[in-house]
Amino acid sequence: MKNLSKKQTSWWKSGLPWVWLNGGAVAVCMLMVLGLLGLIASRGFGHFWPADIMQTKVTEMDGSQQIIMGEVVRAETIPASVARDSGYEIPEEQLLVTRHLFKLGNRDVTGRDFVWYLENGMDEWTYPEDAIVIERREWGNFYGYPVAIREQDKVVAELLDENFWEEMQSRLERALMLHHQVEVIEKSRIGAINNAMEELRLERRRLELSGATAEVLSLADANISERRAALEAEYSVIKQERDDLLQQATRDKLVAKTADGKELVMSFDHLVRITPSNQLSLVEKTVSYFQYFWAFMTDEPREANTEGGIFPAIFGTVTMVIVMSIIVTPFGVLAAIYLREYAKQGVMLKIIRISVYNLAGVPSIVYGVFGLGFFVYTLGGNLDELFYAESLPSPTFGTPGLFWASLTLALLTLPIVIVSTEEGLSRIPSTIRQGSLALGATKSETLWKVVVPLATPAMMTGLILAIARAAGEVAPLMLVGVVKLAPSLPIDGVYPYLHLDQKIMHLGFHIYDVGFQSPNVEAARSLVYATSLVLVLLIIALNITAIRIRNNLREKYRSASD
Repeated sequence: MKNLSKKQTSWWKSGLPWVWLNGGAVAVCMLMVLGLLGLIASRGFGHFWPADIMQTKVTEMDGSQQIIMGEVVRAETIPASVARDSGYEIPEEQLLVTRHLFKLGNRDVTGRDFVWYLENGMDEWTYPEDAIVIERREWGNFYGYPVAIREQDKVVAELLDENFWEEMQSRLERALMLHHQVEVIEKSRIGAINNAMEELRLERRRLELSGATAEVLSLADANISERRAALEAEYSVIKQERDDLLQQATRDKLVAKTADGKELVMSFDHLVRITPSNQLSLVEKTVSYFQYFWAFMTDEPREANTEGGIFPAIFGTVTMVIVMSIIVTPFGVLAAIYLREYAKQGVMLKIIRISVYNLAGVPSIVYGVFGLGFFVYTLGGNLDELFYAESLPSPTFGTPGLFWASLTLALLTLPIVIVSTEEGLSRIPSTIRQGSLALGATKSETLWKVVVPLATPAMMTGLILAIARAAGEVAPLMLVGVVKLAPSLPIDGVYPYLHLDQKIMHLGFHIYDVGFQSPNVEAARSLVYATSLVLVLLIIALNITAIRIRNNLREKYRSASD
């Protein structure tokens, strides 16, 4: 017994229990992270799979029967008493009932999108071969049957025709191509004319503010009027071209009917995708799955962000992180170099370091309030008065935008970069510094040509941590530049090409908006998982890129550090 107790005591003193405890804690954390990622991935990826279209007959609470068609979302079992309290007639001996949530779509017809129905009183489910789901630009999905195709109110194809499905898809592709051409004209060519017209107005305003004489203003007005007339003439030509395309796009119409026989006429210009889900094979569903996922990644949001894609949010997130990295890296590195290499050790330096450490723990919303008050209203307002007075009272930089959002995040992540860079500088052996100085190099040359290059992996580590935190922040961005919907990207062909004053969308805020502010909760549920998955993958991609750069730098300077 004594030997056993001695073995136990020595085992505890050896520290092995704490090693196993730490290993177990790491394993549990890894399982939790992988479980969370698995949940997000399964729900997110599953959103894009083309589900089969079900049709059945159900009995309403008032006893009436109705034919429904749609996608089965999920099922759950509830106490029968709950169903009885809601008005359903359930046998007394039945204790539990199953109810199913169906996505019925057709909001423009019934006004209902997602509806719960009890399994009691529900007929057998069928999957009609001719059923289709139509993704529309408005009113959500349509579930029903195609009837005919019209061209200028003339029927050119019916369901029983041999080439009906090919004709329907070809006309849809034509309408999508025309819609894309209209978008290019409106955003590019008409947008350029609008910018030129606004520049003429600002030019006239600048002359007024500069105190130009009446004669100079008169000559300027004549010149501006001539240029404005030329722009208006060009706009008339472009508008006519756009109107012709719109007329062509609305030429074809699809006649469809719901499961209960109501007919609906839809212009192909308002349709995005037509999918006969019940006819698709596994390979065709896989192809449709990737097409849907690609559209989700590259399209703009629709229907209060519950339909369409998230490309503006992806672009805004990446652009903001890149601008933030460009801002925070030099400031953080220079601050760390000064604190480590030049500042005198003393009480003041300790206070500065403690302040830097404390800044890392300040809630992010505080940075947002500071950014709104100092960056937007103070700096931005003064910039408008100095350089953009002709645009006032409409603010240019005196309003939340991309630059202020990036600057706020740079301030938020600055302590991370400073601490990581300082730690990297402190790990450089003193022998390397002494050897450089012994060879005749100055302190400045030693620092910038020997020490700093060796510390670049640590700098990249700080940047990696900064990117990881900045990409997922939401609270401060709500105050300094991120909005619910901004389909126009902050980059275009107009000088200066990257417009730092514009507002942007952000994946984190998009998740918050869709998950908590959406008028259609059930439609938003799957989008929350899908967008969260994209945000996680984006952060991983940004981190992997930075890690590869850090590893290359580490390998480059490994021999020198040895």
